[in-house]
Amino acid sequence: MSAGDIEIADVFRKFADGYLQSCGGLPRPEQRRAVSDILRCMTAAMGGSRYRCGDCGESFWHYHGCRNRSCPRCHGRQTLEWIRERSVELLPGDYFHVVTTIPAELRGIFLAEQEYLYGLLMKVSAEALCELAGDSRYLGAIPAIMSVLHTWTGQMLHHPHVHMLVSGVGTAADGSSWRKVRNNFLVPVKKLSPLVARRFRETLSKERPGLFAQIAPVVWRRQWCSFCRHLGEGRGAVMRYLGRYVYRVAITRNRIVAMDDSHVTLRHKDNDTGQWKTCRVGGVEFVRRFLLHVLPKGFHKVRYFGLWHSSKRRLLNRMRVHLLLSAKPEVTPVLETMAALAAEAFPGADSQAFVPKCPRCGGLNVRLVEQCRRGELSRSA
Repeated sequence: MSAGDIEIADVFRKFADGYLQSCGGLPRPEQRRAVSDILRCMTAAMGGSRYRCGDCGESFWHYHGCRNRSCPRCHGRQTLEWIRERSVELLPGDYFHVVTTIPAELRGIFLAEQEYLYGLLMKVSAEALCELAGDSRYLGAIPAIMSVLHTWTGQMLHHPHVHMLVSGVGTAADGSSWRKVRNNFLVPVKKLSPLVARRFRETLSKERPGLFAQIAPVVWRRQWCSFCRHLGEGRGAVMRYLGRYVYRVAITRNRIVAMDDSHVTLRHKDNDTGQWKTCRVGGVEFVRRFLLHVLPKGFHKVRYFGLWHSSKRRLLNRMRVHLLLSAKPEVTPVLETMAALAAEAFPGADSQAFVPKCPRCGGLNVRLVEQCRRGELSRSA
């Protein structure tokens, strides 16, 4: 198979059995479900819709996706729908991209206690950011924060970190006043990093003292790195962020270069140079790395803090109206519907109702004949 034609399901079909034999089976039900769903995605097992072409009379099936959140084939349209829902929450003004990470020594215990520690990292990162942003030397107000958890590197190694989309405008706790950033500066990362570490340590020692005792004291002397970058103003900044981070999975087929009987070759970007490189990974190891990033069932990888928290909805609406009334005319289009913006950010995903092409003549003059749910087609076959 050539680059771009290899699906994750193709890799699973070739190497998943070897992985299962090497580890004695999958320990977590969500991993078993992910493997099962990805293998059956876009096949008769998932059900589908049968169409008939009005031009040539051809009758054909279009099979449904699995909609598993770990499947890279299923999230184009889901992402567009999610972005449209979020459009009403946007604030005019600047946005920032903030990232927080953990020391490498903590990765093992994060794997063992994923649900609690992933959630704790997201919570303390946002709280630390809100604390610093509230300082009058910086924003001096409560910003809107959307946090997204990622757990991988470009080579699919385990590396938990939190991406945050942060508004450059905020309001006082009582909503009496609002402020915006000065000189495209949000908060100093040299202060954010130790603050995240301190909050994480204090919360963990209080809530889970047994788990805290398992961590070597040297970990708390390590550097907790943070990153903050000014994205720009308005809708373009938000769309770039959402398109890149929100529904992203560990790897998609456009980064799989080749596959043979024993290995998979993938592309990854070097963080130091920004250059694309390739690495060759054993097929069984590829499956192991992919499954590292299947999140616990029910875990919310996207969370909201500050002005975007549900408890601040009334305050957010009041502030948004105030900003729109005081904004310059060229700024207000930030709250337009997302149709044109979605096409810009996701050129491969149709934002309208899906219409398949006839496999015989390529025409779009097709009509829906029948639909079958998951499992119905395979049982009838």
